[in-house]
This record gives sequence, C-alpha cells and structure tokens, in this order.
Amino acid sequence: MTENNTFDTLCATRYSCRAYSAEAVPESLLRAVLDDARLAPSACNRQPWRFAIVRSAQGRSCVQQAYNREWFASAPLYIIMCAVPAEGWVRPDDNKNHTDIDVAIATEHFCLAASAHGLGTCWVCNFKPEVLAEGLGLPEGLVPVAIMPLGFPAEGIKIPAKVRRGLDDNIIEL
Repeated sequence: MTENNTFDTLCATRYSCRAYSAEAVPESLLRAVLDDARLAPSACNRQPWRFAIVRSAQGRSCVQQAYNREWFASAPLYIIMCAVPAEGWVRPDDNKNHTDIDVAIATEHFCLAASAHGLGTCWVCNFKPEVLAEGLGLPEGLVPVAIMPLGFPAEGIKIPAKVRRGLDDNIIEL
C-alpha cells in the first residue's frame, strides 16, 4: 500500500459492519452513495440494476423476514440491489448473461462509497428472494441480488481484522 493513497486505505479498512447506530442516514448522503454506485461500469454500458430503498416499518419487517438475524435489524435502512436480467448484456458465444456481474460491480462501488462517507454496509446474499420480492412488491423482471444494510457503525464496536490470502497466493503466471 502506498503512503497516503486514499483508495488503498479505503480497500484496507472497509469491513462488513454488523452493528449500526440508530442515527438516520441523511438523504444527501444516501443519494451520494447511490450516485457512486450508478457510476459503476457494466458490460456494454447496459446498467442492468435498480436500487430499492427500504425505510418504512413494513418494508423493514419484510426484509428482516427474508434474512432473520439479530444484528441485521439494527440498520436504519436497507438497499436491495436488484438485477434486471432482460437489460443485461449476453455474451454471444455461450449466451452468458452478465447482469449478476454488473450488479456485483455496482454493489462494490456502493460498499466503497458508503465506507468513504463514514457509513457501514454488509453484503447479504443469504436471504429468501421470494419472500423479499413478494413482500416488497418488486416489479416483475426485477430480481433481488443482495441486501445492503446501511447506516453509521455503532460506537465502540471492534472492527474485525481482515484475513486474506497473500497476494502471491492469488496470482497465476501463465
């Protein structure tokens, strides 16, 4: 990591937040993070994603039914990262639809932007998609890919150490 490189620092310090303060996320901050997410690259610039904001008590209850964990309920709001497969680019040679990849890129932009603004997030993919889609009344053709709790991290939480394989363990020379 280079000295004073804010991106390196951001990547090294971002973590999966599992405890949130009750403080509401200001609308301007939420929009800034979502704006950064929408700037993510996508295959052929198709941008096959939608970001569903869930703040209401009824919506939060539905999201919590789809992923029932005690820590999860502390987040003041949730963003459902949704895919629109019909809008995704499909590779001609094997018909692979790249929508999930594109949504994952936008989701990581969201995570890094949130962290840069002092907010916490945590990728949640282990949820019941049918409970979420039906309970929230997602429009047809919109597929929930990840739930992103979003909020200010609770004070006094211990940030877990980042455990990753070494760089050389991830490189293959061909």
